[in-house]
Amino acid sequence: MTSFREFAQACKVIEATPGSLEMTSQVAELLKKVSPEELPIVTHFVMGEVFPAWSSQEVGVGAGILYAALARSSGLSVGDIENLVKETGDIGRTAVKALARKSKGQATFSSFLEEAPELSLHEVFERFQAISRSSGKGSQTSKIKNLQYLFNCSGSEEVGYIARLAVEDLRIGVGEGIVRDAIASAFNVPVVSVERAFMLTNDMGLVASTAREGGTEAVEGLGLQLNRPIRMMLAQIAPTIESAIAEVGEAAIEWKFDGARVQIHKDGDRVTLYSRKLEDISSSLPDIAASIRKYVHADSAILDGEAVALDERGHPRAFQDILRRLRRKYEVDSTAKEIPLSINIFDIMYLNGEDLIDLPLIRRREMLENCVENGDSISVDRQVLTSNYEEISVIYTEALKAGHEGIMIKNPQSPYSPGKRGKNWLKKKPVMETLDLVVIGAEWGYGKRTSFMGSFALACHDPRTGRFLPVGKVATGFSDEQLAELTAIFSDLIVMESGIRIELKPQVIFEVAFEEIQKSTNYESGYALRFPRLVNVRDDKSLEDVETLGRLEEMYRLQRERGIGPDTA
Repeated sequence: MTSFREFAQACKVIEATPGSLEMTSQVAELLKKVSPEELPIVTHFVMGEVFPAWSSQEVGVGAGILYAALARSSGLSVGDIENLVKETGDIGRTAVKALARKSKGQATFSSFLEEAPELSLHEVFERFQAISRSSGKGSQTSKIKNLQYLFNCSGSEEVGYIARLAVEDLRIGVGEGIVRDAIASAFNVPVVSVERAFMLTNDMGLVASTAREGGTEAVEGLGLQLNRPIRMMLAQIAPTIESAIAEVGEAAIEWKFDGARVQIHKDGDRVTLYSRKLEDISSSLPDIAASIRKYVHADSAILDGEAVALDERGHPRAFQDILRRLRRKYEVDSTAKEIPLSINIFDIMYLNGEDLIDLPLIRRREMLENCVENGDSISVDRQVLTSNYEEISVIYTEALKAGHEGIMIKNPQSPYSPGKRGKNWLKKKPVMETLDLVVIGAEWGYGKRTSFMGSFALACHDPRTGRFLPVGKVATGFSDEQLAELTAIFSDLIVMESGIRIELKPQVIFEVAFEEIQKSTNYESGYALRFPRLVNVRDDKSLEDVETLGRLEEMYRLQRERGIGPDTA
């Protein structure tokens, strides 16, 4: 049985390791060392998560709960904890300092024993499971007590990593890429096989366990599973229709709807709907679920589509109306009547027990049309195969006239690649370029907005290290009402405050428009956005949707080729 102390010691070594190759080697050694039962836990822990991305379980610990648990464990006040956070700038170092300053008369669980019990990995995981299950009246007290137990049973090496895991931000520089390579190295499985298995299962812990138990053959046997959502295939921006045709040749042209992405799992009469964040939103969309039961003629299927809310003229309603439907937990029927949705289905990944993702799009399309009947509030998206510029331009104009975002230009021979943003799917929109970036910080406002967070720090994602790297701030595009709502949301995500500056747990995604991307030495990413402004708060998107550093580098290169803007900021 592996103790959590051993895991913490390994994390300390990994955190101090400078190169990604060396870090991969350290992670691989850790994965080989733990027992088969501990392997999935460690795999998720080392990535800074407690549960797999597809799971409905979440820790749900905010700054207030974490500070209260540290205060009770240390004998300090919550105010003292907040000051320590400002001093250290890191919740892990705060936990170490706080528990090193225990008041002399402060009794802890371990003080009644001659020797503090060593927490096992399993016990830490079970406590986080208990925290996740806490709900309703008394849930906050229950979460604090479970965290307090973990802190009181931990030594100085462990408490910092427990605090970081509680907010699912381990900060040791390990991302999906390093864990993927570490699994391949530890269990002698090709990297491409590990990556594909992760694409299909969305569970790196499962992939690691399978690699250990069955090697390459078992890993390559992993496939889609009903009611376990996979990441959705993504698209790149097409600068022009001409460039897209040059890239794809004859293309499958579809409207790009102004709606919310929905992944549909049909298992007999059971229909489960997942948002782009892979959250189960079935209870919020009973009308969509009913249409799937009636018009999808298959025993089992996994489908990809876009939910759209239309007004009385048939034009898309405001995106916030769709989010109201996705968020609704009570009075669902009345909201459904107020904001009716329709679902446009454009792809199928699984049908009657068979994985379809490796089939070309043109073949998947045939199978989709054969099993989905157009009906009330449901349709298979119209698709046209062509390489004719004029024909594509007409479809593009029609989509815009109908109030939608533009068109999708797809390679008819392409497989479905979960979680990948490649050139097999291109999108053409007329609006200013936008990026999906995560909010990692804020500043309190001035004047009449002193009670609001008024400026927000944005970051892109480095998938190799798992870190979020700053690219600038956005302070325009907000109404007072929206700032009040965002301040309420972010108040539960505060990690630390120092003066007017606030560090936030990365969770909320902003869709941001900008004039250009510039080189910058002011931000760790090496880039900065010029004149960013908020377009939408993307409640429907997850951290996996955050633009990567590679994407910014590619966009910057394209700008230079087109001669846009100065070189540096």
